[in-house]
Amino acid sequence: MIGKDLAKAENLLREGKLVAIPTETVYGLAGNGFNEEALLEIFKVKNRPFFDPLILHTDSLDKVKQIVSDIPDQALSLADTFWPGSLTLVLPKKNNVPDLVSSGLTTVAIRIPNHPISLKLLSKLEFPLAAPSANPFGYISPTTPFHVSDQLGDKIPYILDGGNCNIGIESTIIGFPNNKPTIFRKGGLSIEQIENVIGPVSINSNSNSNPDAPGMLKKHYSPRNRIEIGDIDLMMKKYHNKTIGILSFFKSYDQIPKDLQFVLSPKMDLNEAGKNLFTALRALDQLNPEVILTEYFPEEGLGLAINDRLKRAAAADH
Repeated sequence: MIGKDLAKAENLLREGKLVAIPTETVYGLAGNGFNEEALLEIFKVKNRPFFDPLILHTDSLDKVKQIVSDIPDQALSLADTFWPGSLTLVLPKKNNVPDLVSSGLTTVAIRIPNHPISLKLLSKLEFPLAAPSANPFGYISPTTPFHVSDQLGDKIPYILDGGNCNIGIESTIIGFPNNKPTIFRKGGLSIEQIENVIGPVSINSNSNSNPDAPGMLKKHYSPRNRIEIGDIDLMMKKYHNKTIGILSFFKSYDQIPKDLQFVLSPKMDLNEAGKNLFTALRALDQLNPEVILTEYFPEEGLGLAINDRLKRAAAADH
């Protein structure tokens, strides 16, 4: 059920049930981050492997300090600058954080989302919410309540309607291994914005089966059909005998039916492209072309996160 009843969402969460909640990035599948039964239900509903950590969400730095044992100065500077916002910090956890949240790691991923409805909900709760994206594991992240309903509507009791997500790409994740700021996942907050606050950062581009932070698995954000990234004009010749779907930055292609191509930003705005990415991927997936052709976006700002998502979506052996 989709609705705007904040009290209903609060009561369900207190009962250990799951609720899909809006954030500025994507919709999250939320449950009590201190309740192991609720956490197990998140993994079950998403069909998510237990070795992929969850992100905890709360509404204040004071509550964050009840969850983590240390906040380095650089992390504090980022929190002061970008929270609420699309920044997730990976920090040493306190013993009250269940191992299910952190996949047994000594650190926990945490953020304060920038959405008025979820912030109001979080302010009413004395526990944080574990809230990975509200979609089956590895599939396209949801940016509207209807996306959630299409994928998980029969598996969860309530979807809190907060409209369409403003950013549309998951949060940027940064940790501090050996006291060195390291980007674990590119996302809605650009690397340039982060470096303007704390100086140079390292980028962990490794994708593995035992990740240090959420969203690091190589295969992720994937539609059902094959995706290829490169020069779209050349690839159209390669696949001339197949039904082609197009996902482009700003250019349309006369050879392809209009309903099988999605231009993310005709005005070449990377922020607009990021906001539209998952919606376009989802629409193409439903149209079911034999192959989806896309291109690399400019390696700057949100383009880095878009390219990261596209490479993970293309990594699957369809």
